[in-house]
Amino acid sequence: MTGHPLDATDVIAPNFKKRLSGVTATIVRLVPVQARDIAIRATGPVLPAHVPQVPLSALPTMSRRGPSGARVWHARRNVEMIGGLALKYLLGKRLRLMFTSASQRQQSWLTRWLIRRMDAVVATSSRTAAYLQVPAQVVMHGIDTTDFTPPEDRAALRDRLGVPDAGPVFGCYGRIRAQKGTDAFVEAMIAVLRDRPDAAALVMGRATDMHRAFEAGLRRKVEAAGLSDRLLFKPEVPTEAMADWYRVLDVYVAPQRWEGFGLTPIEAMACGVPVVATRVGAFEDLVVPGETGLLIDPDDVPAMTRACLEAVSDPARLDRWRAGSRAHVEARFSLTAEAEALNAIYRRLLAPQ
Repeated sequence: MTGHPLDATDVIAPNFKKRLSGVTATIVRLVPVQARDIAIRATGPVLPAHVPQVPLSALPTMSRRGPSGARVWHARRNVEMIGGLALKYLLGKRLRLMFTSASQRQQSWLTRWLIRRMDAVVATSSRTAAYLQVPAQVVMHGIDTTDFTPPEDRAALRDRLGVPDAGPVFGCYGRIRAQKGTDAFVEAMIAVLRDRPDAAALVMGRATDMHRAFEAGLRRKVEAAGLSDRLLFKPEVPTEAMADWYRVLDVYVAPQRWEGFGLTPIEAMACGVPVVATRVGAFEDLVVPGETGLLIDPDDVPAMTRACLEAVSDPARLDRWRAGSRAHVEARFSLTAEAEALNAIYRRLLAPQ
């Protein structure tokens, strides 16, 4: 007789969102690494097959106690904190509740209320921790540098993916919306591509329903500038396909106006791609100016234009930045180190109380 799928699980990592997001990407990459050292499973409506997981439908019928007595419920969104509280207090599951915060703004009263009911809180940066009203341990995100690696043949990869290869290629990936600064990137790229007739730029991601008009306006602006063949809009791709899209770039641009943490700069740098980033989120902790790229103020399109042109103006320096970017991520942003730090917190929570 087969046991319940959660009978041997100590930690549950919920991912309640159906669409790809930074949190989803974190869970997809992190849980398989954590599972090498602790019994953890993710749960959610859309997760790749390689992620250890159980269906959401298994949660109500799991045993009250886990193999260690309690289980850890590691939430990363309000809805997941609510789910953990419901399982614990309405269904009587013995859970130790944990929350990771990436927010760098004053939380709503609901978020503050939920956080106060957690048994442990993690912040993804010291700036994030400063916004919390409870003690938090800082654990910065990491990257699996075996998945995100520099290209062996950038030109061949560009050819395979249909990316122009006449000159430098810039990229901006993620949700298409004003908060992410996609419009600032497009405006800067229109200026950059006019200055560099050999250059190209990629916007990759998706606009949710409420941001479709925003995306359409950007496409019209590019078309009016006569750059539709060089400033390309690419559809969102699965997390496991992202590395190749970083590898085709010469410079990655993170133009956000606001960000919690922001994984894309370290993903790009792990692929040997220097970064031009705004001073938001954790970007000032991620990018080393003059070694792995450049930092600019948010919403400063002329500065973004200048920084992008400067980044590709000296090929020898750009090569040094490529090597420096990869070395920087390997030294400071290891996914293994992040997994070990989180697993240590789980073990503390699982210890007899």
